[in-house]
Amino acid sequence: MKLDPFYLIVDSAAWIGRLVPLGVKLVQLRIKEMDGQPLRQEIRAAKAICARHSCQLVVNDHWELAIEERCDFVHLGQEDLVKADLPVIRQAGLRLGLSTHDETELDTALAARPDYVALGPIYPTMLKEMKWAPQGLDRIAEWRERVAPLPLVAIGGLNPDRLAGVFGNGADCAAVVTDITLDADPEARTRGWIAATAPWR
Repeated sequence: MKLDPFYLIVDSAAWIGRLVPLGVKLVQLRIKEMDGQPLRQEIRAAKAICARHSCQLVVNDHWELAIEERCDFVHLGQEDLVKADLPVIRQAGLRLGLSTHDETELDTALAARPDYVALGPIYPTMLKEMKWAPQGLDRIAEWRERVAPLPLVAIGGLNPDRLAGVFGNGADCAAVVTDITLDADPEARTRGWIAATAPWR
């Protein structure tokens, strides 16, 4: 499986509607503080937008809703992986991405037979408090050997200036959140990311 090298992560269907039409081909809907029907509506709206623009939608955490709404990709953190029913996810045909931050988590992730593995944070990140120090580029190279042939996603503190190092050390995909959503012009920043990742597409 091949992932687009630019992996946008946002927290609403509104963001997806705003940025995916610019040419985004891989996006994760990452909503933490919502459940029930409002969350279902967000997933439905995001899925419809992505379908219109040939964009791959990844639903973060909410694997049961992803199955019910006939999505085709879910991403789980390690805590969510413990609670998830992997046989049900597989039976539904959902592809699976998993987060990792250390050797133990990587072993756990690989045992779950994911479709891709994410490593982070590569650099310091503003998104959330992390108990892990920044991984650095050398860790990408190490993870590349461990996860092959699965795609490797790098996340955490990335910007277009850091992409050559990220991809040069073996990442297949660069995930981004705040570098775009906190930018004064998210649309222009998104176009910049699309252009910057074009050599690895």
